[in-house]
Amino acid sequence: MKTMKLGRSDIDVSVVALGTWGLGGGSVWSDRDSTVEEAKSLLDACRDYGINYIDTAPVYGTGVSETLLGEALKGRRHDFVLQTKCSLNWRNEGGNFHYSRDGYTVNNDTRPEAIRRDVEDSLRRMQSDYLDSLIVHYVCKSFPVEDTVGALEELIKEGKIRAYGLSNSQPEDLVAYRSAPDAKQGVSVVQEFFSILSPFHGRKYFPVCRESDTVFQTYGVLEEGFLTSPAFLERRFEKTDIRSRIPWVNPACHATLKKAFELWTPLCEAHNCSFAALVEAWALTQYDRMSLLVGMRRPQNVADTARCLDLVLTPDEVRRMEEAVAPIQVAVLDK
Repeated sequence: MKTMKLGRSDIDVSVVALGTWGLGGGSVWSDRDSTVEEAKSLLDACRDYGINYIDTAPVYGTGVSETLLGEALKGRRHDFVLQTKCSLNWRNEGGNFHYSRDGYTVNNDTRPEAIRRDVEDSLRRMQSDYLDSLIVHYVCKSFPVEDTVGALEELIKEGKIRAYGLSNSQPEDLVAYRSAPDAKQGVSVVQEFFSILSPFHGRKYFPVCRESDTVFQTYGVLEEGFLTSPAFLERRFEKTDIRSRIPWVNPACHATLKKAFELWTPLCEAHNCSFAALVEAWALTQYDRMSLLVGMRRPQNVADTARCLDLVLTPDEVRRMEEAVAPIQVAVLDK
């Protein structure tokens, strides 16, 4: 497994990171709820393939994902780089309304007191004394950036976190965070949507990340499964499920996607890989400090994803892959 430094921190992370949104289950992932034993097996597979970077969030199943990971990490917490998030909470203590789901009202709050409470809640759920990385889940412009950065830097001094980053943000947000008066370590990672179907936001962000010595962590590279196989296009999901709300569920996109799979088949055969690994390998060609955050719920998914690191795509192959889906690419996705 290839590794890199997480921004300007001293943390070594695997290029592939385990995304655990799906572990949270609930109405967002309506087809399957995970167990502690399944989470343990997933971490076993990650360890076997050298994946040490794990990402979660309090709102993934309103605490479920973090709680499962806490149990699965017992006895091996130090084997993994643990990243969770702050700003979205369901404590009803202020902030801006974000959404209501599964009987909870979630607010977005980046005030120092909210961030500190988020961290304490996550540490308790995951049974840990510290977090390796803390991501501001949704950048919020209602509260001063300097106050948020000050709180994050203070948590580093206290040893509660080792690094911090941003998600669901814009390049100008990274500039604002790195320019805050108390920004000593600065933003180590930005976590943003990016895929061959929606590459524009990331490409706009890459130059600013490079200037800031910041890792770009992509989520959604497989578009919640829609880029894994033609058969996935036939699946149907509950209305609350994230997979029912993104553009690729629309039958109007299916003809282009099916044609893309046809065009990509010779590439998979040439590289002896799955469609998923091919698409993941494409993503790694886009930025030299790319962290590939992949939602995986089965050990076999881990093995298949690790395969992408062995693939070397030519510029012509990259171009052909992109041309196949150009008619249905979109600029903005909100998941």
